This record gives sequence, C-alpha cells and structure tokens, in this order.
Amino acid sequence: MSDVVLYDYWRSSASYRVRIALNLLAIPYRAVPVDIVKRAHVGPEHLARNPQGLVPTLAIDGRILSQSLVILEYLAETRQNTDLIPADIDARARVRTLAYAIAMDIHPICNLSVVAHVMAQADDGDQARLDWMSRFVGAGLAAFERLLDHPATGDFCQGDRPGMADCCLVPQVFNALRWGVDISGFDAINRIVANCENLPAFAAAHPDKVGAP
Repeated sequence: MSDVVLYDYWRSSASYRVRIALNLLAIPYRAVPVDIVKRAHVGPEHLARNPQGLVPTLAIDGRILSQSLVILEYLAETRQNTDLIPADIDARARVRTLAYAIAMDIHPICNLSVVAHVMAQADDGDQARLDWMSRFVGAGLAAFERLLDHPATGDFCQGDRPGMADCCLVPQVFNALRWGVDISGFDAINRIVANCENLPAFAAAHPDKVGAP
C-alpha cells in the first residue's frame, strides 16, 4: 500500500489539481474520500488532519500538507525532473501568475460555501447560483485568456509541457462547464484544455473517473 494518501472530494477543483499533479509525476497514492455533502470535512477526524476543514490534504514523506498550491509547489521542490514549475525565473513567475489567477482570484469567490450563502439570500437560489458563476467564473477566465496572449504560451499554458498552471486551469474549466458558463470564445483556454485532456494523467484525475464516494 502506498504511503502517500490523498484525502479528497471527487468534485473539488482543488483536489482535482493535486490528483493531476500526482499523476503527472507518477507518484502512486491512496485516495481517501472526504464526503463534503455529508459534512465529513468538518468532522473531528478530518479537522484533526486539516484544521481548516478543507480538501485536499496530502500525507506524504511523513508530512501532512494542505492547500493545493502548497502541495504542488512541495512536489515541484522535492521531486526530480518535474515540469510543474519552471527553473527559469521569468517562466516561474509567469506560471505562478497563471496558477494564482485561478486558485486565488476565481476559486475563492466561487467556492460552494460562498455560493451557498449567496443562494440563501436570494428568492431564486438556483438562478442566483448560475448568475454568480457566470459572472465571476466567466470574468476570471476572460482575464486568464488575456494572460495566455503571450509568446511563452505553447501547447500548454507555459510552453509545450503541462505544469502547475494547467493543473489549475483544467479543473476550473470543468467547473465552468458544470455551471453552464459560456467559454466558447476562449480559444486559447479551450485549445490547452483539449491538449491536457488527451494526456492520461489528466484523464485519470477527472471527477468522472474518480466517481462520487
């Protein structure tokens, strides 16, 4: 049995990022579902490993890590021959800009706990959720599309190898499509996501592959 354990939820985009990265680096791991719908993430067992009550949490190298981008950066720093984050300082800064644009600007305001609060304030909660997602995911991805208008963009967000930015982009697009956000005009995003989804590491991490707990 692998000594790497990923505590995740199948539809969590943050967990999805980490599953992709582990697959890209060919790191075997054991997945332990944390059922957010049943509020297992705020139960005492999970809070003991992650006081924030969030997913993902990764047990690796005798450590317990949380926050998906911290996990990705840890993997980049401790594993050899990884392309998650480039060695070149300018490329490194650009990849972080792209990854943070999703993980720090789009994701937090579109987290389901935030959206649930928005729904509770509206007469038509379902419509409020769709409007919220369309407004903030759509605007965030439009900005990301502009960031991709750069000479360093290749088959993937940075050059011709997938990295941390792609690990963030693919789950965000999955969520956009899930909530009916129109991304048809984002040519670079759609091209890069298609390239990613053709890779086994990305395909195996997809929520439909992982399945509900």
